[in-house]
Amino acid sequence: MRELMAVIKALADENRVRILLSLHAQELCVCQIVELLRLAPSTVSKHVAILKQAGLVSTRKEARWVFCRLADGDAPAAAKEMTAVLSRLLTDDSQRRADTKRLKQILKMDRDELCRRQNGC
Repeated sequence: MRELMAVIKALADENRVRILLSLHAQELCVCQIVELLRLAPSTVSKHVAILKQAGLVSTRKEARWVFCRLADGDAPAAAKEMTAVLSRLLTDDSQRRADTKRLKQILKMDRDELCRRQNGC
């Protein structure tokens, strides 16, 4: 029950749900998530830390970038199931469609430039 409660608490924020949904198709750099959500890098890092603690995402560092992806094999069952449920329930959500469209533009941007604009890297 403890793992499920951690997942539910992590999903109690719209921005964290948006992060999860954006990671459904690919791994993203934190700077790309910052650009998508239009939040401060420190705020996005805090959201990612909460998702990571709940077992919903995993991260890896490469040079100065931190990449996020949905947790895989070793993720708690509750995390995997809730991620799948969210994806199904929000398939036609207008915010998800807008994020998907914006993310396509963001993925075309140079990560170095994104980081410079955000003063984060």
